[in-house]
Amino acid sequence: MEFHISFQINDKLFNKDPESSVKGREIIKSSIDLIYELGFENFTFKKLAKEIKTTEATVYRYFENKHKLLLYILNWYWCYFEYLVMFNIKNVNSSKEKLEIILRLLTDELPESNNTFEYNKQFLTNIILSESSKVYLIKNISEINQENLFKPYKDLCLTISSIILEFNPNYKYSKSLSSTLIETAHNHEYFLNNLPRLTDVNHTNKENLTYHFLHQLLFKSIS
Repeated sequence: MEFHISFQINDKLFNKDPESSVKGREIIKSSIDLIYELGFENFTFKKLAKEIKTTEATVYRYFENKHKLLLYILNWYWCYFEYLVMFNIKNVNSSKEKLEIILRLLTDELPESNNTFEYNKQFLTNIILSESSKVYLIKNISEINQENLFKPYKDLCLTISSIILEFNPNYKYSKSLSSTLIETAHNHEYFLNNLPRLTDVNHTNKENLTYHFLHQLLFKSIS
């Protein structure tokens, strides 16, 4: 039996909820595939419409512009990532072990998609690494933030922050550290794959380098 994981995303991001129809889910799934293939700059609603054999007008019924579509995709990712975090730490008592699980989730590949309705997790991860900054390094960030469009990301940071405080209640910078861990994980992986001389990678350590770097960064800070 095939299934599709869905989350409640801020309705200010869309004109019509893409989770409400097969066509809407197809728009999201194909958008992830195309943004991965073309890059966000070269991605257009015209190309998306052609890919899914529909009209641009149909795409615009769901999303006002491609920036909101990208932000929707990122919100879905952050909801999914927090779901993975909560699922994996559910029966874990040790705060250190919880944090190590989170570091693994940040640095390992996401579970592969199991059916035709699921979004491609590898493509989604690549979009997070290479495109996510384009939703907040923009001129009207304050206006967007007032609409609470970054809530899933903030919720994830608060979850990690709370576990850091479980480990060390006296640590003063838990929120700053939680967001730093996430952004560093993504930036470091991007540099490993594209600008390796900005990292300490060599032929023996690439596979786990980001994890070990973050592990030292985290526990040296909070111990």
